[in-house]
Amino acid sequence: MASSRFRAKVETINGFAVIRLPTSESTKLPSRGQVSVRGTLNGLPLQTVLEPDGRSGHWLRVDTRWEAASRVKAGQTAALEIEPTKTWPEPTVPADLELALASAPEGVRRSWDDITPMARWEWVRWVNATRNPETRRRRVGVSIAKLSSGKRRPCCFDLSTCTDPQLSRNGVLVAPD
Repeated sequence: MASSRFRAKVETINGFAVIRLPTSESTKLPSRGQVSVRGTLNGLPLQTVLEPDGRSGHWLRVDTRWEAASRVKAGQTAALEIEPTKTWPEPTVPADLELALASAPEGVRRSWDDITPMARWEWVRWVNATRNPETRRRRVGVSIAKLSSGKRRPCCFDLSTCTDPQLSRNGVLVAPD
């Protein structure tokens, strides 16, 4: 896919700035699940992973650094240029999973380091995809056990759903505030 240029409104969902890709742009992407992209946001270079919205589309979280550097705010329209890339950025590993990995047997950390960044994104998504603290603790433990037994992916969850519990309901990105 060649690079795609479009404009889209920055919305707020539960206090987070997000950009929903227009359907016409999202359908050009190679997957209904996560897609690694590089490009620009109002001219600011970025490499990130687009998330699925649970409706065969995609969205992008605009973190506070990008808001300031690109001078884009909720309610405004942003100019984006994106193209899919096979190179995935490293995910931000949540503290509880990072602690479990650090205290696990050496083989578990080697397994974690041996999997692709794309696979690490799936583990992080799976751990983060719950609001329930007990479920989250269980998922961290299951992650360590599965990695210990040689599993390279967390499970069979639907990769085309939105798994951010702060932004979704039943796997679908919620409406803006």
